[in-house]
This record gives sequence, structure tokens and C-alpha cells, in this order.
Amino acid sequence: MSRLEGCFDELRSSGRKALIPYVTAGDPAPDVTVALMHALVDAGADAIELGVPFSDPMADGPVIQLACERALRHGTSLRRVLRMVGEFRRRNDKTPVVLMGYLNPVESMGYETFAQSAAEAGVDGVLLVDLIAEEAAETAATLRRHGLDPVFLVAPTTSEARLERIAGLAAGYLYYVSLKGVTGSDRIDVDSLAQRVEALHHASRLPVAVGFGIRDAATAAQVAAVADGVIVGSALVSRVAELQKDHERLLREVPAVLADMRRAMDDAGAGTVDAGGGRGVSAP
Repeated sequence: MSRLEGCFDELRSSGRKALIPYVTAGDPAPDVTVALMHALVDAGADAIELGVPFSDPMADGPVIQLACERALRHGTSLRRVLRMVGEFRRRNDKTPVVLMGYLNPVESMGYETFAQSAAEAGVDGVLLVDLIAEEAAETAATLRRHGLDPVFLVAPTTSEARLERIAGLAAGYLYYVSLKGVTGSDRIDVDSLAQRVEALHHASRLPVAVGFGIRDAATAAQVAAVADGVIVGSALVSRVAELQKDHERLLREVPAVLADMRRAMDDAGAGTVDAGGGRGVSAP
């Protein structure tokens, strides 16, 4: 059983939902990343998506694009990201880590070398945004051979035929993009989301984690009411940008944003917060 599978199984048995923060490795500086990862776990993260900085992050809005630029200015390469995961594993052997990035750095390293190096570092899953399902079979097989879960995006526009193909390749969880847009978009229709998550559960036995557009604790709680996991990125990365020159404050205040979401999600699960399906949730 992979760490991701074990994580979702444990949460399911306790009636809780996964909270998965995304941060860009090397932002605002490489020596902050591992400390931030540990702080996010302490704040309630069940798994971590660690962004591999890339010069052309096509699926990301300006917040994460700028984070990639900051990280790249510090020389944050894919190999350096893997060393960060290895350092994180010295203190934490439980929390799953998923690398989220783009094909080019992996192709440059070589798929086999990357998969072996990632597994040795302690990576659990890999999400390559521009790896389309129609061309993913060989890459997914390479990842699986090294014990890595291939994680795939599913969009509101994904057809049933394409979803069937993705379900046959994916492991760990399905990342459902809740909005037609880039990261940092700001409106989620929870009623429609609930219907889509139900359809995904019929198509695949994997947990469904929802990302894009989750900007505050109230939104996280409402999404957690209908999905297996909540992925939050831009809300955290924007705080990293605001606090990039004060690392001590950053390591306190960015995890505090996540902790608010954790409390709201847990309270909603306990029935103390109305996380029912409003027709729309607007982020500030």
C-alpha cells in the first residue's frame, strides 16, 4: 500500500477529509522549503503537493507563475527539489509528497532516472500537468514500476471516454479541477461540484481531491463536504509572496492559513459548520 492510499484509507476510517497544500519548491528561497513543509504538516496537512518550478507553467495563474520565477532565480532545479524531499523524509516518513510540475524537466533528466531518483528521495506521487492521458501509458508504467503513484488532472470538460482512460492509468487520487481556468480562479459552484464528484466516484475507485479556486476556510469546508480531499495552492503561495522577505513570519503565518482551513473542514465534518451545498462560493 502506498503512502497516499494509506493516508486516504486512514482519513476515511476516521470520517475526515484530506487537506493537501501546494507550495512551490524553492520559493521564496530553497532553504525555506523543507521547514515550510514541516510547518504545514503541523498545521494539519495530510499530504503535500510540492511544485517543481518551471519557466512556462501553463496551467497556473500569475500567483504561481511568479512563485516559479522566484524559485528559478534561486537555481531550484528538479534535482534540488528531490534533495528537499529527501531532507523532509529525515524527520517525516509518513506524510505523502506529490511532485506537481511539467514534462520538460523530467524529460531532460530521463523518465527512468527521474522515477528511480524520486522514489529514492521519498516521493509518493507525480502529477505532470502537460502529460495527456493518450500519451501517458509508458510514463505511468515507469512511475508505477518504481512505486510512484501517477496522479492525473480531471477537468469539468473531461469526456466520459477520456475519464475512463485516465481512471485506468491513475493511482493515489484524482485531482479534479473545479473551475474552467487557471490556478487562482475564484468561484466554485458547490452543487455542480457535488454532481461531478459523484460521477467521478462511479468512474473510478480512487479518492477525488478538488483544487483550483479554494481560497479560504469557508470554501474549503464546503468542498470537503462533497469531496475526499481539498487542495489549496494560490491562497498559500500568495501569502508566501507577501512574506518573502520575512522568513520567520512566513513560517508562522502561511501554516496559519492552512490551520484555519483544517479547523473549518473538521468542524464541518462534525456538523458544527453549515458546509451544505450553496449555489456558489465566492473567494475574496
